[in-house]
Formats: sequence, C-alpha cells, structure tokens
Amino acid sequence: MAVKIVRQANKIALLGAPTSAAAMSVGHEGAPAALRAAGLTAGLREIGYDVADLGDDPVQLFKPDEESPRARNLSRVIASLEALKPRVEQAVKSSALPLILSGDCSIALATVAGARRYFRKVSLIYMDGDADLNTPATTPSGCVDGMVVSHLTGRGAAEMVRFWGEPPLVREPDLALFGVARLDPPEEQILATSPLRRFLAADVKRMGPAAAAHAAIDRIKGNGYQFVLHLDVDVISDFLATNYPGAGGLSLDEVREALLVFAQQKELAALEVTAYNPTKDPDGSGAKLIVDLLADALGARLEALKGSEAAVAAPAAAAAAASQGSGSSSAKKAAEPELSTPSPGEAWSSESLEEPSDLESDSESTDDDSGDSGASEESSGSHS
Repeated sequence: MAVKIVRQANKIALLGAPTSAAAMSVGHEGAPAALRAAGLTAGLREIGYDVADLGDDPVQLFKPDEESPRARNLSRVIASLEALKPRVEQAVKSSALPLILSGDCSIALATVAGARRYFRKVSLIYMDGDADLNTPATTPSGCVDGMVVSHLTGRGAAEMVRFWGEPPLVREPDLALFGVARLDPPEEQILATSPLRRFLAADVKRMGPAAAAHAAIDRIKGNGYQFVLHLDVDVISDFLATNYPGAGGLSLDEVREALLVFAQQKELAALEVTAYNPTKDPDGSGAKLIVDLLADALGARLEALKGSEAAVAAPAAAAAAASQGSGSSSAKKAAEPELSTPSPGEAWSSESLEEPSDLESDSESTDDDSGDSGASEESSGSHS
C-alpha cells in the first residue's frame, strides 16, 4: 500500500549525527550537542515550530588510518551513514522537515538516501566552501569529506558509492554547488567537463545572493522536485569555528540572503548543517551565529508556507460556499471517484509505484549559462 507524505509546515524533526570519522581530526562529533546547547531547539519553538528531537546516532570518531591512505576511516563513515539513513526516513514519514546536525559532510549520502525512500527524485543544493570533488585517486590527504560530491554522483570511493544500491544518488545535472571558493586542480578538471551546476563564490557575489539562489533552484529543477539543502558552515568567509576556515568566500549576510531563498521553497525535503567544530569555538559565539542563521531562514520558511496555505484555502472556501446552492450537481460530483496524485510537498512511496512513462530523460541538456562558471580561487587549506 502506498504511503502518502503530506508535510506540515510547522513541524521539524531534529536529528543528530555526531561524527568526525570522515574528517582529519576529532571535534566535529560535538556539533549536535553544542548547537542544542546554544538554544537551537528553544529558538525554533519560539518562532512557531513543533520540534521533535529524535536524538543522536552513536558517536563515530576520527582515528588515524595509515592502512587506507587514499580514503581513511571508511568503515566508521559507513557506520554513521547506516545509522542515520533510517532515521531520516522516519523523519520524512512523520510529515516534518528533517533538520540534521552533524560534523561530517559525508552524512549527505544518508540524508539524500533517506529522502529518496519517499520522494522518487531528489536534487541537492550543496553550500560549501569546497567542491568536495576529489576521489581516492586524486586526494592529497585521504580525507573522505573532500570526496562527498563525487560519492553522491557515483565517482568516489566504491564503498561509498555502493551505499545506494543503484548509483548515483543524485544525477550531476540535479546537483548545484553554491558558494565554493576553493578548488584543487583535479576538481577544476572535473568541472571543465561536468554537467554539475555551479555557482561559485565569485558568481554569487556577481549575481547577488538571492538571484543566484533562485537560479540554482531553477537549474536543478528544485521547483518541480524535492531537494536537500546541505550547509557546510565553512562557506561563511572567515568563520573560525570549523576545521578549514577560509577567506574570499561568501560573507555572513550573503549566506543568510541565499538561505532565505532556499528555505522558503516548499520542495525543501531536508536541511543538514555540517562542519561546525565546537572545540574551535571556546566562547560559543560560532554556535550562536549558526543558531541565529537557522532561525532567520526557518522563520521565513514558516511565514511563507503559512501564507501559501492561506492563499490556497481562500478560493477553496469560496468554491465550497458557491456550491451549496447546487445540490444536484454537488451530489453528482460527490459520486464521482477522485483521482489522487502526488503534488509538490507530498509524495507516494517509490517502493509501491510503477515507473511512470514520462520520467525525465537522462539526455537532459547540460549547456552552461551565466550562472555556471568554472572560475575559481586557488585552493588553500581545503579538506581535500
């Protein structure tokens, strides 16, 4: 039997994935607890959300792994994914917006896979200071977090690609890099021939954050398909409470402006926040900044979705009132079976559906436009 997901605008399911396994040092694993302690849950409830805190997965720590220098700690990384995926599924099924707090960017695989349990097609906005396009063959460090986009699109470490039984998890034309300020030479070579959508930091500044965010949504067809929003806090220029802070990226105000656009889309299927390291934030100011950023974006989301619901409800109420005087036609209409089809904001479980005949062809055009640029700043200190 099909499972229908009709999301409720005011519900958030909070999930913690305390892991630093994919990084190159410990610290990330403390992010979920630190963000809660900074008032995230209370702040979201204060602006009108019903927040269900679903707790944390088992902790996965980074450990030196000299036996696998090209992709370190894969067994621990995969353990974190296997723990998170069913909980994302649970959150989606509950009709809430999943908000995942984690250290590692690699949890994006579990988030997308969990969303795809109920939404047939899932796109991805990847807000990050790095492109994360390395592979075991190109990485200078073996840092698995520097390969996330490659894993998602089917080119990374085999163990990670196989996490989803039928790779890729996300097709390249359905994934948009947003705010990238650092690229390694091998990543530049990939982007030269890839249909990945890309809005590098320089592009976002030139276009304006809101315009770039709308363009990114349009390019991945986020207005027709559900999408996951990935936020690595190192996309914020000079944000120090992260393992790889950098200059020349997006300012805090630019990140906020883009987030306001992304968060207000009704097709947003999940939001994940990664790379905050509380050991680099002794006074807690970094955590407070993140909490305020999320409150601004999700507060705007709640207002936008409630406004949209009201706009839909008004004509429906007027139509119902007008039909009260036409009893015979109303009775006839009531007797006719109503066809139920998913619409944006709801979905049927893909396990119970036959493949539709009009699915988008994989031969989609990948021509770049002004929002797609291969230009980049020289890599400096990235988690590659």
